[in-house]
Amino acid sequence: MADETLNNRKIIHIDMDAFYASVEQRDHPEYRGKPLVVGGQPEGRGVVAAASYEAREYGIHSAMPSRTAYQRCPQALFVRPRFDAYKEVSQKIREIFHRYTDLVEPLSLDEAYLDVTHDKLNIGSALEIAAQIRTAIKNELQLTASAGVSINKFVAKIASDINKPDGLKFIGPSAVEAFMEKLPVEKFHGVGKVTAAKMKSMGIHNGADLKNLTEQQLTWRFGKSGRFYYQIVRGIDHREVRPHRETKSLAAEDTFAHDLSTMEELENELDRIAELVCDRLARKNLKGRTITLKVKYNDFTQITRNRSFPFPVGDLETISTTAKQLLTNTFSEDQKIRLLGISLSNFVDLTERSKAAMAGDQLSLF
Repeated sequence: MADETLNNRKIIHIDMDAFYASVEQRDHPEYRGKPLVVGGQPEGRGVVAAASYEAREYGIHSAMPSRTAYQRCPQALFVRPRFDAYKEVSQKIREIFHRYTDLVEPLSLDEAYLDVTHDKLNIGSALEIAAQIRTAIKNELQLTASAGVSINKFVAKIASDINKPDGLKFIGPSAVEAFMEKLPVEKFHGVGKVTAAKMKSMGIHNGADLKNLTEQQLTWRFGKSGRFYYQIVRGIDHREVRPHRETKSLAAEDTFAHDLSTMEELENELDRIAELVCDRLARKNLKGRTITLKVKYNDFTQITRNRSFPFPVGDLETISTTAKQLLTNTFSEDQKIRLLGISLSNFVDLTERSKAAMAGDQLSLF
């Protein structure tokens, strides 16, 4: 079991309920109570970004092709996402979080961890803080959120999903191990369908089964993840809530309405995607040393190719030209392409670099 210091932590995981769809239903009364799909149109190649709970009753879920969603529920309403609106609402949600703690780690626009071990208002109870946050979101933004409360990030995240939508679940220190033992392996975050199937073929169906294996046995079967499974099933998760998550990569991509097969078409798309990447880099004041091209063919096979530079880059010409060169090296007229993407990684923060340079200049004066 985790030591006393870790047991005394108070971690909340907040997860908005069907966030994009709920914002649309809030802003458009005519969408309420109806199956609503936010994402691409069913006649195109788009995917579902979010589905209302009414749509989920038909088996529609995020990342599903819009065409499949339409087949499951032809009467569903399909609307395009309004990311600017979602970002604005997300910012207001985070302002509510910061009333209670500055230890807020956003995972996405609709999800975050909060460490309220020492909260700003001296409430002391993580369960009460979670309840107040959910009430504030409902009263001020007319949206619902589900919350999980526990001693670490892993258990809090699982707990937030238990009573969805509009739910609250607390798993205290003394209940963590028993909870983990009963948890089906497919409910473990990070265990996908393939790993879950592998576990079940080995007779591992829940946390209790997982707990019967030694750390060495788990590591031998599942690599580095095995050590994590060994710890988490015992209620041990040392990860801290980190307010400033480092950006590892920045990307833009597009799935085309029809397959592309000529270099001219593809290069035009790469120019457009490169502009999006440059704009996002500029907003975050970043440059990167590695440019990666992502290509998905019409048979759904996917490849990535990258090139690294000895210096950071972020200008449109370099990004676009490099992406085109990487595509040329893999291009075949026999293969039609349905998606292209460009990403940058190995970042340099230009703001921090500028500060360092200024400090160097100042030091050189003495």
